[in-house]
Amino acid sequence: MALAVGTQAPDFTLSTITADGPKLVSLADHKGKNVVVLFFPMAFTGVCTQEFCSISEGLGDYTSLNAEVIGVSGDNPFAQANWAEKEGIKVTLLADYEHDVTKAYDVAYDAFLPDKNLPMGGVSKRSAFVIDKDGVIQYSESLDNPGDLPNFDAIKAKLGELS
Repeated sequence: MALAVGTQAPDFTLSTITADGPKLVSLADHKGKNVVVLFFPMAFTGVCTQEFCSISEGLGDYTSLNAEVIGVSGDNPFAQANWAEKEGIKVTLLADYEHDVTKAYDVAYDAFLPDKNLPMGGVSKRSAFVIDKDGVIQYSESLDNPGDLPNFDAIKAKLGELS
């Protein structure tokens, strides 16, 4: 069960690759802003690509709501950077390679797609959290089916309430 609304969001520090090279990014770096944290199963997959290309195209919607969007997956940061470059993804992607943050937010699969002989544990469920300026979770959604997308209208509505 994903962390509930009203819970203090666990802080984290994860790696990303920028034009200047590797960088560490913490949730605490965004204090004073609303943050949308999107967990996703894997880079280079169809639904993840659809989700993050769509978010990138509409990033201004989130910026106008005083929110930053961060994507988190267990992919390594170099794979994420390659995926972002290939697909034009503008969202900051963070590598939870050890799955510690995924577990802290309680959004890890016990076995990812076991029916397709891919029983990988620890893979992030497609999940969305809106974390307010004080670090409190104001919206929480975690999906068991990796083909489903979060309710982005509800996420934007919650951000509108927080602006």
